[in-house]
Amino acid sequence: MQTKQDPKALIKQVLAPIAEDMAAVDTIIRNELASDVPRMKEISEYITSAGGKRMRPALLMLICRALGYQGTLHQYLGATIELLHTATLMHDDVVDESDMRRGRPTANNRWGNGAAVLVGDFLYTRSFQMMVKAGNLRVMEALSDAANRLSEGEVVQMVNAHDPSVDETRYFRVIERKTACLFEAGARMAAAIADCGPKEEAAVAEYALALGNAFQIADDVLDYHGNSADTGKNLGADLREGKVTLPIIYARECCTPEERALIDEAIRVGAGDFETIAKIVTSSQALTLCAQRAEQELERGRQALAILPPSIFRDSLLELLAFTVQRDR
Repeated sequence: MQTKQDPKALIKQVLAPIAEDMAAVDTIIRNELASDVPRMKEISEYITSAGGKRMRPALLMLICRALGYQGTLHQYLGATIELLHTATLMHDDVVDESDMRRGRPTANNRWGNGAAVLVGDFLYTRSFQMMVKAGNLRVMEALSDAANRLSEGEVVQMVNAHDPSVDETRYFRVIERKTACLFEAGARMAAAIADCGPKEEAAVAEYALALGNAFQIADDVLDYHGNSADTGKNLGADLREGKVTLPIIYARECCTPEERALIDEAIRVGAGDFETIAKIVTSSQALTLCAQRAEQELERGRQALAILPPSIFRDSLLELLAFTVQRDR
């Protein structure tokens, strides 16, 4: 395992080669949120100004540059994928009845479910307008396929909810649709406009899937091992929603029958002694096993990148892998 660095310093270092590109993405997002409906603009700006890591645009920028792309269309596509991602978060918050994200009240908490869903639809459709405007069929295919898989992932997650029998295979079926597929879409969009060969496209897509999986594992660990002031959400929120994530799956395998019964009841009813369950998770081997499983994904990503020529952008893609498991939010 690599020595941990300060997450804020690390991400600043990772994104330094594309700092101008990322600034351009933010400008494009602000411009694309224009609407003559005041409430629509108000909620859209509230959501997109909440911060966030901009991981998907950053991934797209870095892969484009690592593949030798010299234009500016990637900035527009970075804004496109970020708006689609934001739309999915708004819809997820309504489905999950979440009241906090990124340290602030969710849109559904502040304006109600109806407004949140409709503004989420606005962001979805705006991203598709932008995708069409880009005029690249491979880009349209990658992003539309991802949007479809994201919807599948939400349904699979709903089916899995409150079911203690969810195992690692079913867990990855969800996160590959809900998280990793949009990372993969960013990689394939980058490959499309960089006009690289099929081997290079397959490699960056493999890297992106591995990155997305590791990112979600780390996010699920933070639900039990993070600080709500840093993560921007209430700790234990996943279990309260009946979500069976990797830390819980591994904890159930490591704990006593009595502890397993306590966990299973909490999963089924979405209520229980969450403090005790969190202690079971953190005192068992669950988080260590999660770190090992995430490391497998990181190694998969490193191997995939070996096909690309050396550059500062490939270096940043490698460093991005480390950031996914070292972040605190």
